[in-house]
Amino acid sequence: MPKLVLLRHGESTWNKENRFTGWIDIPLTELGEEQAAAAGRAMRDIKFDIAFTSVLKRAIDTTRIALENAGQPDVPVIRDKAINERMYGDLQGLNKAETAKQYGDHQVKLWRRSYDVAPPNGESLKDTAARSVPYLKEKILPEIRAGKNVLVSAHGNSLRAIVMELDGLTEEQVLELNIPNGVPIIYEMDLDGNILSKTERPI
Repeated sequence: MPKLVLLRHGESTWNKENRFTGWIDIPLTELGEEQAAAAGRAMRDIKFDIAFTSVLKRAIDTTRIALENAGQPDVPVIRDKAINERMYGDLQGLNKAETAKQYGDHQVKLWRRSYDVAPPNGESLKDTAARSVPYLKEKILPEIRAGKNVLVSAHGNSLRAIVMELDGLTEEQVLELNIPNGVPIIYEMDLDGNILSKTERPI
């Protein structure tokens, strides 16, 4: 049965500095590169046919490092901004703790974790889902239905939107969903795209 593997990029420099990153093109830290390599080693038993990633460096590099360490450096990779991180607007580059002091913990939690509240000049998770979920349905799942094993290496919020769709989560349930850096989430599916099992592999 085909497998769909979701992988959030490894730690970025702004993850480490606790900043809102969004669409700013920030590289991986040394730890982030190690996480990507470990994820690849954890997936060596899965023969990938195709990979999808965003157009942001941290996801592109995670994809490359993971596939190299999975022993599959030649897997075709498709890049698309549809699975970019959510755009954090005016918050991009700001320290999350300092932003919470300025606007209050409750407001910042709403911006970060809610479904339909967008930060100033940015995207909500609902907005992110409006581009990432159609991409899942139109580009990614057809590969699964063709019997292929697929890797999707993207971002915390684009993957939250995808998991919300796959797992049928409510707007309330997705508030508590967190996608960890560098941990492969593996869906085994049938050729109709139905989920047979879901597991996470520790790295």
